[in-house]
Amino acid sequence: MFRRRTALSVSVTAALLAATPLLAACGSDAHPGAAAVVEGKRITVSQLQARVKQVRDAQAKSPQGGQLIMNTGRLSLATLNAMIFDEVLARSAEDAGVTITRSDIQKWRAQAEKRAGGAARLQAMWLQQGVAPHEVDGVVRNQLLLDGLATHIGADRGQPQGQQRLADALSKTSRSMGIDVNPRYGKWDDKQVILGETKYPWITHDAGAGRQPV
Repeated sequence: MFRRRTALSVSVTAALLAATPLLAACGSDAHPGAAAVVEGKRITVSQLQARVKQVRDAQAKSPQGGQLIMNTGRLSLATLNAMIFDEVLARSAEDAGVTITRSDIQKWRAQAEKRAGGAARLQAMWLQQGVAPHEVDGVVRNQLLLDGLATHIGADRGQPQGQQRLADALSKTSRSMGIDVNPRYGKWDDKQVILGETKYPWITHDAGAGRQPV
């Protein structure tokens, strides 16, 4: 699931890519202007929209821009999902004492770029999944955090039992963080650690062309 090491694993972003328009900005009554609140930390609608715009701007510059945009129609949901998962993973790793250095990120990224045929090709592959070029290091960091967390809890990411053990650890952290999503964007599923409208949990994505998701 996680461990086909031909390239970086596809994140939760890819699970939400379908053809529907971006959602309009609207905060919930409890948290005006917030797309979600994670452990008291607001992810604002404006922050979400800015992330989506960065991806759209990068896609528009691509020769396949029209197709990329069409294939990532639900990008706002995918992006919010990834932003929430990032917080859950970071908290899980922190609790486990897992740390990642800049050198770790650079080394892993260099290996992925070599497998993909260069930095530009790797960025293009991620862009197909709704990942802006400047987010690449964050994707790599998530992969390394997942590896470190799996090692800490003794979970083999190449085996179903290990996959489930890692998912259970993230689910436990997710439940503790009081994640509240604006109903306009759906409902967060603590058990699967994913935004509820997603049909395929992040744990089903293996090392293909994109980011984590989670």
